[in-house]
Order: sequence, then structure tokens, then C-alpha cells
Amino acid sequence: MKKLQVEELREKVGCGAVLEQAGFSIDVKESTRRAVKHRRGPEIIIVNHEGKGWFDPLSDAKGDVFTLVEHLDGTSFLESLERVAQLVGYDLAEPKWKPLSKGHGSFGSTSERWASRRKPWSGSATWRYLSSERCLPTSVLEAAIAASCLHEGPYGSMWAAHTDDAGQVTGWEERGLEWRGFATGGTKILFRFGPPDPARICVNEAAIDAMSLAAIEGIRDGTMYLSTGGGWSPATEAAIRVLVSRPGVRLVAATDANSQGESFADRLRTLATEVGCDWMRLRPSEDDWNEVLKTRREEKERVWKEGGLPHARRSRQG
Repeated sequence: MKKLQVEELREKVGCGAVLEQAGFSIDVKESTRRAVKHRRGPEIIIVNHEGKGWFDPLSDAKGDVFTLVEHLDGTSFLESLERVAQLVGYDLAEPKWKPLSKGHGSFGSTSERWASRRKPWSGSATWRYLSSERCLPTSVLEAAIAASCLHEGPYGSMWAAHTDDAGQVTGWEERGLEWRGFATGGTKILFRFGPPDPARICVNEAAIDAMSLAAIEGIRDGTMYLSTGGGWSPATEAAIRVLVSRPGVRLVAATDANSQGESFADRLRTLATEVGCDWMRLRPSEDDWNEVLKTRREEKERVWKEGGLPHARRSRQG
């Protein structure tokens, strides 16, 4: 097959078609238009670059549609060419993503774009999203805003800063009612919420989960709540190593209660063993810590609707 034919195949067949044929399904909740997460049991593949690229978030594997076939089936490059050719014209059942608004991911450097957005304030659209939809209490929101962790994104979305060891913003997690992503051109390192010299470090997969755990624990003294933004890059691992290398630090794997969360927890345990720090697994009772926070609020609201606290009802009945 000539090089021109190979390039034509690469252009015509998306990675999503290969994954769908291989039995993967799209995790809509965890996907964005720019990064579509596909699952097959414990296996996870994320498709990016408008369907032309992919990577495995739990390893260093990545590439194009041909290397994806090789990765999944252990085939040679020539065999992968043949399999990809069979998928020309395949009708992929992808979710229908809503179009981005003009100006989303506007031009400019990461620092300029971050500085151009305001911090949330009580009653702002972002504040309402985080307090009403995500159930984050005022105390946590005020503390995160005071620490310059949060900025307002477009249409009431949240931007949660990722920073390097020097405190410089390298990118941000983007969350909203109809949007989930990461800063275009930004770099995932760590979302950091807590003191700069913590004795206890809780690692989560999302900034909202990190703040949710802080809410559940009442912003525990001496604790820094981190988010990897769902990734595990060399820069992320290096940043965690710096934090846990100080004497007496405990590393807490507070990742999600699913296969990806367990994989991240295993990596954190390995890192703790290498560094020689204390380690523990803190697993949410729901899929993630924000779901735990929501469930607790729903339970409180149910109790009050039924007439107050359970012991108060018993007293009246007695």
C-alpha cells in the first residue's frame, strides 16, 4: 500500500470506529467533544484530535488509528492496515455534542486567559452552579476563591486552576452544566486546595471531587486536597513526589470508586512506597466524592421535610 493510500485511510477512519467494533462503549458522563472516553470493562481509551488520535490514561500508550489496532489486537502494521481499510464508511454512533460558543477557548497565553476571567462571587452564575448543582457549601467556596483556585468560565461554568511547584497557573479544569474539558493549550499538573506545607495530601481525579471531600471533612487542618484532572502525566507524578517527599507526610488516595480510580490508587501506593511516606486508601461510598456530598444533602433535606431530626420526631411521639 502506498503512503498516499495510508494517509487516506488515516483520514477516513476514526479511532472511535475501531473501538466501537472492538466492543468499547462511550462513557458520556466522562467525555467531552475534544476527549471522548471509551470503556470496555476495566480498559479505557480516550479519543482526541477529532477522532484521529488516542491515548490510554493508565499507561503511556498513544497514537493514531493504526497503532490503536496494534495496541488492541497485537497485530503487525500490515495487518492493522487491512483491518482499518475494512472500516471505511463505518457509521459511528457518537453522541451529538452541542456546538461550542464563539470565543470558548479564546486566543492568548494560558496566564492571560486565566487573568481575564473574574473570581466567582456570591450569587454569580458559577457560584450558583457550584452551590446548587454540585452542593458545595459556602465555607468551601469562599476558601477556594480566597486561595485563587477558582475563576468564572463562560456561561456559568467553573475554571479550577492547575499550578506548578512555583504556583504558576498552567491550565484549568472546566466544568459546567453542558461542558466538561480542560484549558485548550494548557498543561495538567495539579489542582491544589489547602496549605502549602501539608501533613496530609488527598489526591482526587477532579477539582470538584477535591472540594467535595474538603466539604465532607470540614476542610481538615493540615490537609491539601489535590486533583490530577483525570490524567497522570510525568509532570503530575513529579509534582506529587515533591509534596510527599517531606518528612511525616501521609499520602491519601481519594480517587473514584471504579476501575480507573483503583488504578490511580495503585500508582499512588507505588509512589508512596518508593518515596517512603505513609499511605492509605480513602474510597467514596458512591462513585465519587461529589456524589457522596449530593447524597448527604438529599438525606438532610428528606429528614427536614419529614419534620426535623429523627430524635426530635421520637420525642414528640413519646
